[in-house]
Amino acid sequence: MAENKRIDAPTGTQTVGHEWDGIEELDTPMPRWWVFTFWACILWGIGYIVLFPAIPLLNGSTPGLWNWSSRGELEQQMKAETLRRAPITNALAAIPVEQLAGNEKLYQAAIEGGRAAFKVHCVQCHGSGAAGSQGYPNLNDDDWLWGGDLPAIHYTLTHGIRQPDHEETRFSQMPAFGGVLSGGEIDAVATYVQTLSGKAKPSAQSAAGATLFANNCSSCHGTDGKGMREFGAPNLTDGIWLYGGDIASIKTTVAKARYGVMPRWNNRLDPVTIKMLAAYVHSLGGGEANAAPAPAVVPDPEKVAANVQP
Repeated sequence: MAENKRIDAPTGTQTVGHEWDGIEELDTPMPRWWVFTFWACILWGIGYIVLFPAIPLLNGSTPGLWNWSSRGELEQQMKAETLRRAPITNALAAIPVEQLAGNEKLYQAAIEGGRAAFKVHCVQCHGSGAAGSQGYPNLNDDDWLWGGDLPAIHYTLTHGIRQPDHEETRFSQMPAFGGVLSGGEIDAVATYVQTLSGKAKPSAQSAAGATLFANNCSSCHGTDGKGMREFGAPNLTDGIWLYGGDIASIKTTVAKARYGVMPRWNNRLDPVTIKMLAAYVHSLGGGEANAAPAPAVVPDPEKVAANVQP
């Protein structure tokens, strides 16, 4: 093709020697700024490969002369943040959960930390506003199966609910009465349960259900239907229902029972984070006042002195 090269008269530029149907291509040189940019990019790329992680290897990549990585930078930032929070974190670790609400500064710090942890670990079941849904408790109200003060909430978070691998878990089990009571008897019990919360008026059917309730349900829910926290049995006289308070839902609960679970967090989160979560949940509006702490035992100085070895 070299023999076909010529100088294009109108532009004064040499052609490359190609021709297609009378159309020729000019061998116009690249602008100098473009050539300089091109070589600068090549030099920058070589420098990046030398200084930073770049070339993939079997178990990672070349570290680069500066040994920098985004993960390493994040780790440094996390360490710095941990150091910044250390005074509050250490104070939260040291204070008993029963005394946390009495220390306003620590309590507010715990609430804010718990708010962040809740968004990561708890919203999947309880919702972003902690209002729950069917089968998942609303944490904003004052209805608690095992207690709503700080220690009770902290225990529930720590040990979970119905965790078969953990002996200290919260555990309650309602029998499925579908194989114990007939369909008509289940209807009667469900109707009576509705009368306890005012959702239905007393009737002959509910009267029959009252007898069945006394014989089969009162040992856990109490003779008045207000529940017993030592068994995790819910209060049936209020308007709060975990699985629904309509007649069909109550019949299903009586016939088949419910078996909701909650993970224990003591094998997933550190104790301070669990304490902060307890403080946040307690602050949502339904948290109960803590029980009065037991009076401190003051040792007798004379007895202490007598027991000191010389």
